[in-house]
Amino acid sequence: MRNRSLIALSTIAVATMLLAGCAGTEGTTGDDAETPAADLCSAAVESGDASDGVTVEGDFGTASEATFELGAQVDAAERTVISEGDGDTIADGDYVRYALSAFDGDTGERLGDAGYTDGELLPAALTADAPLGQLIGCASVGSRLSIVFPTTEDAAAQYYILDVLDIVPTAAWGEEQAPVDGMPAVTLDDDGAPTVEIPDSAAPTEVQISVLKQGDGIAVGDGDTTLLQYHGVGWENGETFDSSWANGAPITSEGNGYVPGFVQALAGQKVGSQVLVVIPPAAGYGEGEINDEDLKGQTLVFVIDILATMHPAAA
Repeated sequence: MRNRSLIALSTIAVATMLLAGCAGTEGTTGDDAETPAADLCSAAVESGDASDGVTVEGDFGTASEATFELGAQVDAAERTVISEGDGDTIADGDYVRYALSAFDGDTGERLGDAGYTDGELLPAALTADAPLGQLIGCASVGSRLSIVFPTTEDAAAQYYILDVLDIVPTAAWGEEQAPVDGMPAVTLDDDGAPTVEIPDSAAPTEVQISVLKQGDGIAVGDGDTTLLQYHGVGWENGETFDSSWANGAPITSEGNGYVPGFVQALAGQKVGSQVLVVIPPAAGYGEGEINDEDLKGQTLVFVIDILATMHPAAA
């Protein structure tokens, strides 16, 4: 009996398998495989007998039960909209929060669930040229999808029930807080991108943190991987040295592998928050002579928008 069990895998690994796709995902859209899809709708994987034949029990937003013909030979990825949501329609480039239940195609055995508990999965950016974008397509928020990955020589087909939970903003949405005296002043443009004005005073010698917007989501914990926007300027010259806004997309670093002061600014903050942090060299890139090659010796100022966080997988 062929079996590609996910039971022993963490929820991160389950999600990674889905994001990476399985053999047969490419070439199953409605467009010619040689032509890049124009948008998520045209890129969506087509339905088929396997994805159409799934019966699902359970409410949207909770882990589901699925029944289907066992042992079916599935030659290419398939996707069927089981129920259409009444939320916003996903557009190319949106960050989407989703959850899934996975089942073995030979035995019907549940292989795992992911995303139904806060902090299990990060939102994914859906694009027409990415496997997950082709599997979810331009579905609306609130939709439940049946997705089937094809049979291979080594493994049975896999059946996924995927719930499209939400579209995540790319800027912090929390309640604005009063500014803290002595901290840099922050203004935001219409998209939420910040500009920072450094006060006319000496740089602090300790990490200074203030919350500019108070979010209402889960708190960032030790070892989390956080989806965020950031804008960094130097205290000494006020010049921008790096910015996810300028780079065009939010970022993540596994285990939040940033400099100590940056990690300190994230700790315990709630998703949806915007945090301002001033980081002296000892909590940044180290003491030393300031030069044009690196950030050593500089006091750093970051505005951080916390969009989502994923807790480490249980051992």
